[in-house]
Amino acid sequence: MTPPDKQTDPGAPEGGQPAGETGSRAVTEAALFEAFGGVRGLVETTLPGLVFIAMYTVNKDIHTAAITALVISGVMVVVRLLRKDTVKHAFSGIFGVGFGVLFAMMTGNAKDFYLPGMLYTLGLALAYLVTAMAGVPLLGLVLGPVFKENLSWRKRNPGRKKAYTKASYAWGFILLGKSAVLFPLYFWGDTTQFGWVTVVLKIPPFLLAVYLTWIFLAKAPAPINVIAEMEAEEEAAEAEKAAAEAATAQAGTPGRHRR
Repeated sequence: MTPPDKQTDPGAPEGGQPAGETGSRAVTEAALFEAFGGVRGLVETTLPGLVFIAMYTVNKDIHTAAITALVISGVMVVVRLLRKDTVKHAFSGIFGVGFGVLFAMMTGNAKDFYLPGMLYTLGLALAYLVTAMAGVPLLGLVLGPVFKENLSWRKRNPGRKKAYTKASYAWGFILLGKSAVLFPLYFWGDTTQFGWVTVVLKIPPFLLAVYLTWIFLAKAPAPINVIAEMEAEEEAAEAEKAAAEAATAQAGTPGRHRR
């Protein structure tokens, strides 16, 4: 999902609130579009795995399925580059596919195509939960710069910190639940069945986590735009300096037409 052409500024000065609940939700939605890549990002991370299991289901050839998935992932990166779009989601997708191809070809087990992604999901779930319990929720670290609030939510905006903590717990438990389904299938399930379940579970858990994040943040206090604060401080300092220089120049100018 490509971010809207006209994005709402997700930051607001301390004490300032967006115009009503609708404005707050629009701000949050725009930031989540940017952070998670939207529909297009989902397609770029899901399509290679879908192609792999579809081809493997038909011909049972790991090499052909793996190379085709890698080529498709590479094409999506090239398309992004040609259109001069952000490539972070496409690059993360091609790296994941590349590791999957490497694992599958080294072991000769088609299930291993999905193993790097599974390990990443499990690690990410634990990171969300541990950071939330530690009082430094991972989602706040990720979304803070997107909202132009950086880490101001930690001490200056407790309501927002609470929202980030709730959202991080939501991500952690959702991804942990996904892992609880996939790992038993990886060890004991049929290869084709495992592959299709992996593809099916790619999007719904992600959408649920994003939706809950949107709910939590839309109800939270507005972000403190520390970038705007820094710019305002710099402008004030420059204005003060200019005024001081002008006063010095005026004081040092000798009076004219004195008799």
